[in-house]
Amino acid sequence: MQKVFECIDRLVDYAKKNLGLSEKNEDYIKNDIFRTLGIESYTGNTGATSDAETPETLVKELAEACAHAGLFPIEESEYYLDQVMGALTLLPKEVEDAFYRVEREEGGKAATEWFYRYSVKSDYVKKSKLDQNPRFESGGLVVTINKAKPEFRDPKKAQAGNSVKGGYPKCSICHANEGFAGRNKRTLRTIDITLGGQKWFWQFSPYGYFYQHGIAVNYEHTPMHVDKGTFTRLMDFVDRFPHYFIGCNAPLPRIGGSVLAHDHYQGGGEILPMHKAKALYTFAAKGYPELAVEVVDWPGTVVRVVGKDRAGIESVAEILREGWVNYKNEALGIIPEDENGVHSAISPTCVKTERGYEMSLIFRNNITSEQYPDGVFHAHPEFHVIKKESIGLIEAQGLFILPGRLEKELGEMEEAILEKRALPESLKEYEMVFGEVKALISDQPSKEEIHRAVESELGSICARILENTAVFKNKEQDIAFLKELNLI
Repeated sequence: MQKVFECIDRLVDYAKKNLGLSEKNEDYIKNDIFRTLGIESYTGNTGATSDAETPETLVKELAEACAHAGLFPIEESEYYLDQVMGALTLLPKEVEDAFYRVEREEGGKAATEWFYRYSVKSDYVKKSKLDQNPRFESGGLVVTINKAKPEFRDPKKAQAGNSVKGGYPKCSICHANEGFAGRNKRTLRTIDITLGGQKWFWQFSPYGYFYQHGIAVNYEHTPMHVDKGTFTRLMDFVDRFPHYFIGCNAPLPRIGGSVLAHDHYQGGGEILPMHKAKALYTFAAKGYPELAVEVVDWPGTVVRVVGKDRAGIESVAEILREGWVNYKNEALGIIPEDENGVHSAISPTCVKTERGYEMSLIFRNNITSEQYPDGVFHAHPEFHVIKKESIGLIEAQGLFILPGRLEKELGEMEEAILEKRALPESLKEYEMVFGEVKALISDQPSKEEIHRAVESELGSICARILENTAVFKNKEQDIAFLKELNLI
């Protein structure tokens, strides 16, 4: 048990240096940890200290010591470690007060930086695991391989993966999750914000896909939706946090998020590739001379409304949204609604620049067909070996999250190419990828050349997937749509 005591003392010292644990609360918190671990005696402070800046090694050592002492099986360590770190983390009101203090004194960017660092130090944001995910740029896109979360190739299973059974909390992002041990959320902390006059909150994602990836969540458990008020709330958010982008998934299966039962937005501190894309065509919006309407040079279908007139942007964006969700063009395969329900939706995303607000509207449709049972405007079957999961807001903006299995499978394919072997039977789904990679390399390629070719191929496939999602297959169709709405 002495090793357990040393690990606890080391973590307590870490919390005093990094998490705001006060000496006044030290004994109380330590006793709370003893209760959690079923420890009924203590030999006294061991004097163990820590200079660690993040807790990963400390909690791992505690898990191993506890398992060795018979306090819990190692496979249950995640639950107990979440309890321990939750006890060492400041209470929600204390964290929020600290955030507001930094915001008042140093501004919103400093406040979100502080909150993110705190979320890493409390072990809620699993940054060390995220840093292990391969990530590279290719063809103007950002590609990541996510080794931290399982792949959901079935959309129904993807939604089930984020559900909560038993009715409390109502879903995986409800505010009631803050501190909820049943989902290992003891270290979750949130910050209240006001969007569109409504009470929302901001939290970081524990397994974020990009820098400071977080979600803004409605306090009220209300279904995902996009309306004129959505544009208002997105602009409210970037007014307060102009260093962030914020966007809303399409509120439909296959083209939206996995949590459709609760209204929320995703954003964070990284400007994604779509926001950097230039306009192919720029028009003055009819009736709104200070606003520009841009057809974006992007593989998907994106129209961007730009300017400093908030009310005008809300109105023009709503004209586009309403026009799109009611648009029907059977020749292009676009059916807004049928006996299977609604199929068309908008994914809006907003950044604030020197030009004002840049509200990008991504046109989405989730209709299926006999040829494309997973979605006509979804990744087509030849690409499913790389990406079959839903193409949501983040991918639509050019950051692709690919399944962790690719690291091993593509590694085996690279070895086969290097050794001039045929594609292994176990990788027969990669036949197209195999052939395209070989066409990119020299006759005597090095291992590094092959790997670069694979990265280039992944970027190419992701771009083609975005083209699959495009509801208009050329920009002249975008322009025709804008003219039909009498916006240009």
